[in-house]
Amino acid sequence: MLSVICPIYNEETHIEACILSIVAQDYPKDDLEVLFVDGMSGDRTREIVEKYCRAYPFIRLLDNPQRIVPTGLNIGIRAAKGDIILRLDAHAKYPTDYFSVLVKRLQETNADNVGGLCRTLPAQDTPLCRAIAHAMSSPFGMGNSHFRIGTDKEMWVDTVPFGCFRREIFDKIGLFDEDLVRNQDDEFNGRIIQNGGKILLLPQVVIDYFARNSINKTAKMFYQYGLFKPLVNKKLQKPATLRQFFPPLFFAGILVGGLLSLFFPVIRWIYFGVLLLYIMAGLFFGLKIHCRWPDILWMPVVFATIHLSYGCGYWIGGFKLLFHKEITAQSNH
Repeated sequence: MLSVICPIYNEETHIEACILSIVAQDYPKDDLEVLFVDGMSGDRTREIVEKYCRAYPFIRLLDNPQRIVPTGLNIGIRAAKGDIILRLDAHAKYPTDYFSVLVKRLQETNADNVGGLCRTLPAQDTPLCRAIAHAMSSPFGMGNSHFRIGTDKEMWVDTVPFGCFRREIFDKIGLFDEDLVRNQDDEFNGRIIQNGGKILLLPQVVIDYFARNSINKTAKMFYQYGLFKPLVNKKLQKPATLRQFFPPLFFAGILVGGLLSLFFPVIRWIYFGVLLLYIMAGLFFGLKIHCRWPDILWMPVVFATIHLSYGCGYWIGGFKLLFHKEITAQSNH
């Protein structure tokens, strides 16, 4: 029995495409249940899901009054009947063999979590939206996050998106941490590794994930990723990855370098030289993946949005931890 859990909140733009990709799965429907856990959406999300609940008995809708992703995941896990749990995101579409391949490789290997690659697509066909999608698939934007930048072989990694787990892993190490509005997957995967487990990335399955459609939404998302990362590190008692430190260092360099450049001409030249190199790097990575020219011109802006938002969030999250302040965010989007 496979239980698929998908937290949702105001997803009317993407939810139908997500559900249709679930309905099209080649996994036996008699051995499948799909639990959408809704954070009390204010748009047409519930109406759309309820329509498919009536059409397909293996689809159910549950309520998540606390609205955040980890509580939604935990509500779903507690309600699930399956001995295998698969976590989905409504912003994505899944290949027809996604469920079957993940379950098969989970059973064939000693992995505790398996997942596929994430192909980031633009939310709309505009230069900005295309640039956001390109940046979220670029090593310059995402570092060595293999599920985002791609790989051609199965490999052991520190995290995967929308993973597939044996139910007993939750009995062994606990559920998702409800303090973490963001980064709950990173923390959970960190706990798996700390307890001697393994996480397997499968390049043969590719998820189509839709990026945010504006600079503001992208900035908010990465700010929250950065904001909660120090709390993840505290809970794991060590950093999950080294790549997380580069945006905070970049943010500090931009801030401190900008202040010092007001007083020291030498630093001013170095500072503007670094900014120029950064802009050139952004344009280069746009050219490297053969973007259209309007997209390329947006690339430095999007890269800076990702890096500075994450870096700012990281420093604020770190200071909040240092001074014992609560780290909060408004919702899962």
